[in-house]
Amino acid sequence: MLGAYELGRTLGEGNFGKVKQARNRATGEHFAVKILDRGRVLSLRGADDQVRREIATLTMLAHPNVVRLHEVAASKTKIYMVLEFVNGGELFDRIAIKRKLSEREGRRLFQQLIDGVSYCHGKGVYHRDLKPENVLIDRKGNIKISDFGLSALPQHLGNDGLLHTTCGSPNYIAPEVLQNRGYDGSLSDIWSCGVILYIMLVGHLPFVDRNMVVLYQKIFKGDTQIPEWLSPGAQNLLRRILEPNPMKRINMAEIKIHEWFQKDYIPAAPYDDDDEDVRLGAILPIKQQISEAPGDKSTYQMNAFQLIGMSSSLDLSGLFEEEGVSQRKIRFTSAHPPKDLFDKIEVSATQSGFHVQRAHSKVSRSFSL
Repeated sequence: MLGAYELGRTLGEGNFGKVKQARNRATGEHFAVKILDRGRVLSLRGADDQVRREIATLTMLAHPNVVRLHEVAASKTKIYMVLEFVNGGELFDRIAIKRKLSEREGRRLFQQLIDGVSYCHGKGVYHRDLKPENVLIDRKGNIKISDFGLSALPQHLGNDGLLHTTCGSPNYIAPEVLQNRGYDGSLSDIWSCGVILYIMLVGHLPFVDRNMVVLYQKIFKGDTQIPEWLSPGAQNLLRRILEPNPMKRINMAEIKIHEWFQKDYIPAAPYDDDDEDVRLGAILPIKQQISEAPGDKSTYQMNAFQLIGMSSSLDLSGLFEEEGVSQRKIRFTSAHPPKDLFDKIEVSATQSGFHVQRAHSKVSRSFSL
């Protein structure tokens, strides 16, 4: 039991906890309860901000194409987010099953995606991690945008009115986000929506490479093929969205009046802001709980892109140098201490006939006969 809710089966698991199906015992209505482990949240740098950000964002949003947050509660060990129950799975699964969608179905879902995203932008919310895994489908076949943990709010804008944090998912990230010069959150979200549209209509990602550096180069150049078997309208819209220069990219208003987008378009009206207030801190204030000292000091894994996303000052512009296949470099990460790594590198290089010199925590080598 959780207050008025009876918890049921586990719907999924993530880095910080589980999502369980729940039923309101009074009304019989079903919900999804995200149960976050405070120890895990507090042990990873920036994760508490991520949780706080998602809650703050969802309390602002009330739209048919955005997952609704109904209640937030916390105890000394857990954080509970009572969310709208969306039982049709992820958009990713639908595409995987069908291989690709018809233009009619893809257009309908894209219209809903744009309605939801443009509503968020109108509220000053930029998602920054739009991808099929973060778009849910309800039993009626309508989409619900979810997972706002990387979203940005007006207070995250720099003095130049732009966002500066490098974050998102590699295959969906806009090229200007990678340049570390500031970016418009609306235009970067539009790029991600374009990648989703491409996947729905074509059946695979527009930008793919096993080498992350080469992948980013393709994104930076807008290096993709738009199939000629798509209708001329779909081709045109994809080209205008997947324009690597954000200053030339189509914006939300222009998308909504595009001929291909307009076909059979029925705009979704936002919910009344007073329809239902989100109840915060039903057990203890969420902010108070997150700000307490963590009791669990264990470590948790993150991927390289999450690490990059935590470092807003990290400059990725060097990744976009001209690089042929023969020039590709191998990059890797390691959990070993730097000293151990340098020792092993020095031993291996020496055994291979290299002369090794150390200076300022770097290793340089030259070949000697």
